[in-house]
Amino acid sequence: MIRGAVTIFLLAVNLAFWGIPVMSAGLLKFVTFGAARRRVILGLAKLAEGWVGGNNRIFDLMLPIVWDVAGLEEPIRADGHYLILSNHVSWVDIFALFRIFDGKVAFLRFFLKQELIWLPIAGQACWALEFPFMRRYTQEYLEKHPEKRGTDLETTRIAVQRYRTIPVAILNFVEGTRFSETKRQDQHSPYRHLLRPRTGGISFVLASLGDQLDAVLDITIVYPQRELTLWEFVTGRVPRIIIRGRRLDVPPEFLTTAITEPGPARGRFKKWMDSIWREKDALIDQLTVFF
Repeated sequence: MIRGAVTIFLLAVNLAFWGIPVMSAGLLKFVTFGAARRRVILGLAKLAEGWVGGNNRIFDLMLPIVWDVAGLEEPIRADGHYLILSNHVSWVDIFALFRIFDGKVAFLRFFLKQELIWLPIAGQACWALEFPFMRRYTQEYLEKHPEKRGTDLETTRIAVQRYRTIPVAILNFVEGTRFSETKRQDQHSPYRHLLRPRTGGISFVLASLGDQLDAVLDITIVYPQRELTLWEFVTGRVPRIIIRGRRLDVPPEFLTTAITEPGPARGRFKKWMDSIWREKDALIDQLTVFF
């Protein structure tokens, strides 16, 4: 309990120390344009990297974790454009992915629920750093307001266009939500350890940035707990985190707008993603023997 409380306190102090300057300096985006705005965004990303470094030092000081990372030995560049695909188990995934990519690629951006923009400091800092915020509508709402269908994909398209002018690593939790056994059963997922992949957002990233992407990286995260809470993490009940990475060879036809529209190309893209997810599911099976 003490370890958890102290770890959360230190993480909160670290967030305030770096987040408030990022949030405040982000207001410059209202009065800058073009090259000047680009310099502001790059400067904000440098500040945010200080937050990542502070978190890593806190984890090393407070938590007895063995970080078992492999598969990212190939050179990757901090000034490049990357799409990072990952399974999603817990909020801990975000800390883990920031850790393994710290200093190797540009500051990670990922899609957030619109409501999180009001999260004190963190939400406003993410806005300043050009994180895309997505509105999620219930099926009942969409039935009453069909004009709202596809707005999340439009948000993706706009965000990705902005990323063409800055180095970026776009993180996509392909399942769209954190894993749970209940969700897996509700989806009738064909995988043992994963939910079904959602390909809409990825297709827009590939179609919009395909000519600029230096690589698509596939990341698999495995914990001792099948469903991990943040509290279990900060109280030191995660002795080992296993992360495996690989570079994906993306067929050229999946770097065009054809995969964003109904048709054979999108069907082949979904089958390709299914094959990647089946390989990931089998890999998780193999890695769980370490616990």
